[in-house]
Amino acid sequence: MKNWISNNRLTIIGAILGAIAGFLYWKWVGCASGTCRISSKPLNSTLYFGLMGALVFNMFKRSTPGKASS
Repeated sequence: MKNWISNNRLTIIGAILGAIAGFLYWKWVGCASGTCRISSKPLNSTLYFGLMGALVFNMFKRSTPGKASS
């Protein structure tokens, strides 16, 4: 488990920062009409931004040469 966490540290940090940003986006910007799919509920916005943060931070992950990334 520790090996997996250390290998995916950057992705986990991105997911946490994205989730925090998503919650803050819902809290401060939100959706006045309630029809916005992402920002109408805090769970939707937190999960969406968490996923986006993980994907963005994962782009900066270095792959080891000679080893297939999975």
